[in-house]
Amino acid sequence: MVDLKAFTRTLNSKVALFFVATAILLVVIVTTINLYAFRSFSIASSSEDIRTAAEIVRVHLTEAMINGVIDKRASFLKRLLEVQGLAEARVVRSPLVVKQFGSGFKEESPIDDVERRVLRDGVPEYQVVEVNGDTQFRGTIPFIASDRGTPNCLQCHQVSDGSVLGAVTLAVSITRLKSQAMWTVATTSMAIALFAALAFFLIRRMIQPVASTATEVEAAVQRALRGDFKAQVERRTHDEIGQIADDMNRLLTFLDDGLERIGHNVAHLTNRAPHADENRLSVTIDMVDALTHAAHFKQAIEEDETKGEIHQRLARTLSGEFGLTEFSMYEAVSNKNQLLPVFVDGQMGEPCRWCDPEILVRSEACRVRRTGHEVDGVRTPGLCYAFQPPEEAEDRVHYCLPIIQSGSVGNVLQLVARKADQEWLKAQIPYINVYLREAAPVLETKRLMETLRESSLSDPMTGLNNRRFLEEYVETLLAGVQRRKIGLSILMLDLDYFKMVNDTYGHDAGDAVLKALAKVLRQSVRSSDLLIRYGGEEFLIILQETVGAAADHVAETIRASVERMEVLTGGTRLKKTISIGVADFPSDSETFWQAVKFADVALYQAKERGRNRVVRFDKDMWGDDKTY
Repeated sequence: MVDLKAFTRTLNSKVALFFVATAILLVVIVTTINLYAFRSFSIASSSEDIRTAAEIVRVHLTEAMINGVIDKRASFLKRLLEVQGLAEARVVRSPLVVKQFGSGFKEESPIDDVERRVLRDGVPEYQVVEVNGDTQFRGTIPFIASDRGTPNCLQCHQVSDGSVLGAVTLAVSITRLKSQAMWTVATTSMAIALFAALAFFLIRRMIQPVASTATEVEAAVQRALRGDFKAQVERRTHDEIGQIADDMNRLLTFLDDGLERIGHNVAHLTNRAPHADENRLSVTIDMVDALTHAAHFKQAIEEDETKGEIHQRLARTLSGEFGLTEFSMYEAVSNKNQLLPVFVDGQMGEPCRWCDPEILVRSEACRVRRTGHEVDGVRTPGLCYAFQPPEEAEDRVHYCLPIIQSGSVGNVLQLVARKADQEWLKAQIPYINVYLREAAPVLETKRLMETLRESSLSDPMTGLNNRRFLEEYVETLLAGVQRRKIGLSILMLDLDYFKMVNDTYGHDAGDAVLKALAKVLRQSVRSSDLLIRYGGEEFLIILQETVGAAADHVAETIRASVERMEVLTGGTRLKKTISIGVADFPSDSETFWQAVKFADVALYQAKERGRNRVVRFDKDMWGDDKTY
């Protein structure tokens, strides 16, 4: 998180550093320019003065030579030194003049390399020198012989035109000028510094509202990122900065109100109580995401065909969306005191692992199934005695949720986690409840549809499948026969003289006989065989992987069991017999329904031959001259 004080210091420091650096740079630049200008001006001015003085010396010496007073030249130079600012004035002779007129005074000989170079090259030289603490500008100007003018140099000097006759060295003190220049530069720099300080103060006053507003905006943003939108930014000016503060406050108020409403509504939908230290924004986003995913989940399960597909989708959601690995779902069996494991640890068809198996045969042992309330085994360990984790997983806690259907518990979802993850598990409960709430009505609808479908495919009196069931199931049955390359035997059964029972004893007695017959038939065949009430007192049995003599044996067993059957009704003990026709598929017919017809033909033959018997279909029973 950004340190707001550090942020403020950084912004102010940047502004201060910028202006200080700018002011220093400006002072340095102006000072440098002034110093350079003063130096250039001083040198140029001094150079011009020295050239002027040198020309005066040259003219005076020339006139003195013409007038014959050249020997008085030393006094002239002394008087010249009385000129204010002139620190040195001396004349030196070149070797050509020395050769013609002698060495002259002692002071007229070159005393340094500068004078020697000037006498040799005829080029003036200038330099700044320090003499006993005095800064001087020294110039050495050559005298060049020329045949021009009247008089000219060649009239007195026996030299060629352009020869160096001598040089005059003049030194001008520039200490005072230097001091004036330094004072001027210092004054200018101070003026610039004062102006920069004033500008910095004024701009700092202008920047301060920006910095303060930026600091408060940053603080408000940081609070907003933590889900707190109640911060306000003070309006300090009436310009764009003040408008930004007002707009920021309106935005924060709008977001706070909107988030409050959204959070309240979403919390109501998820039954999740807010916590004081949580980030409202993050929590609301998570809850909205959960509701969105739950809506997609509901849309998907509404298009699923069976409860099993919904159970599989829910298991994938718990493992994929929530990262759960240990969770189970049980289904309450209608009209029975039982629970059936739907999935255990996300795997379909697995046996009960986390609970006492007693709940499977006595559902009241499950606290959720009995009470219809959530069981928080995280906050209250041992609340449900049925929770019995295996020894290798004793460090587990559980949380069980009911799925209410038609006012009762239709399913129980059990969530299991390690004790170290129990707080995380509890945090997931509101979101998981959203999925369960969406799944509950869809599961109930699918259950009702399956119940309705099962009731339409079964005989309500005997509990056997009806003819419609056979018509829907026959394609699946035949696909299995072709895949496994097996045969079927079809038994068509009909009670003998059943109409007499209804006519003599009434339909209640007839119903009792049919129920007793259904019980005998169930006891006589395997669970893999199909028992169908084909219509009235007529029944159909399909024996899978049983053909020929084996099928005849089953049919004879059924016939004998029915013959021994006694039905007590209204104080009367009734005994009935049954006739059975048998045909094989596909040996008797490659068409299933044709094989059913052949079994019916065999049944007709059993009736014709005196009833209470088993007759196998023979091809001679089927022909153009036969009528049934």
